[in-house]
Amino acid sequence: MNKFWTIVGHTYFSRVKAKSFIITTAITLAIIIGFANISSIIDMFSSDEDSSESVLVIDESEGYGGYLEEGGLSEGTGIAFEKFEGTEEEAKEAVVSEEYDGLLVITTDENNLPEGEYYANRISETGEQTAVEETLQQLKVVVGTQQAGIDQETLETIYAPVSFQAEQLDDSARTAEEMNQSRGLVYAMLFVLYMTVVIYGQMIATDVATEKSSRVMELLISSAPPITHMFAKIIGIGLLGLTQIVILFGGGYFAIQANEDSMAGGFFDIMGLSNNDPAIYIYAIIFFILGYLLYATLAAMLGSLVSRIEDVNQLVMPMTMLIMIAFFIAIFGLGMPEATLITVTSYIPFFTPMIMFLRIGMLNIPIWEIGLSIGLLVLTIAAIGALAARVYKGGVLMYGKSGSLKDIKRAINLSKKE
Repeated sequence: MNKFWTIVGHTYFSRVKAKSFIITTAITLAIIIGFANISSIIDMFSSDEDSSESVLVIDESEGYGGYLEEGGLSEGTGIAFEKFEGTEEEAKEAVVSEEYDGLLVITTDENNLPEGEYYANRISETGEQTAVEETLQQLKVVVGTQQAGIDQETLETIYAPVSFQAEQLDDSARTAEEMNQSRGLVYAMLFVLYMTVVIYGQMIATDVATEKSSRVMELLISSAPPITHMFAKIIGIGLLGLTQIVILFGGGYFAIQANEDSMAGGFFDIMGLSNNDPAIYIYAIIFFILGYLLYATLAAMLGSLVSRIEDVNQLVMPMTMLIMIAFFIAIFGLGMPEATLITVTSYIPFFTPMIMFLRIGMLNIPIWEIGLSIGLLVLTIAAIGALAARVYKGGVLMYGKSGSLKDIKRAINLSKKE
């Protein structure tokens, strides 16, 4: 047992002190803090002056341009319309010299409805153009309804939001509000599990291949059984991942709390973690640990088959594809958690950590379904662990050209001779 924890400690501390880990964690933490302070950063680079756009208006219609200044159509658009009495060329020169942001020339069509031409120095600024177009569209609606004899009060009544209420008849089903509250935690869990398995699963496989290529592996397995070495490496890398997650989530928590006044709420409100059933956090930990053990064991087994670091990506690719498929199915399930695809795949062990947790977070499902999925997942981990132990025992002694799943049989045969 002492050898086990010695390997765990060596694996953990050698990685946590590495420059790559420190730099990656620092950069990611800086990005998280940057997003938490995005409002302050935008204000820092924004001008202290009025940020509204100034647009000149030349009215060639029969007085429709006055609606833009007095009719309140431009409210909320961030654009201030100003009537121009000079010629069109003079107005264009004012725009070119950047005294104004744009020029709108209002004319009428064959139905005596307003239409316009817009001039600006840079037509790539689509937000400004869209706002001008929407304002002109509102003007057309106002003029058109007046010509049709519809008064403004009737028009407002027609466009008023319809009264609509939804009532749930199934008392056991979750309400939309409860699902929205859980969605943040579910999404965070999916993303963390996906990134952890991809990054640290790859790290385990690469670490094993590195030790084999440098012949360090021969010394390690002579001092400790290969099975002890494999599981110690899995635990050590897992603790490394847990350390990084705690640092990033802790930094994000304090960054969001420090900017609570400029945000909609605190950390738990923004992440959608408030008012959730405490049991969902327990399931989050359970499925995170089981998901990591499943894929980490698989990665260690695959890493033992290669002798060169260059071959790791090729051999680990099928495992990465499984993780990606599970992640994309889970993302689809955030919008349709009751879909048949989500229900069926939640019992497939390689997809269970993500998809069954999604169902638990978004739906009220019977406890026996949760127990069945966890049971299948644990049995799969045990089976893969037993297989991985045999493959790892023989695989770490295999050198030369490799990188095919066919080498699993060769590694098992080699382990029998030990």
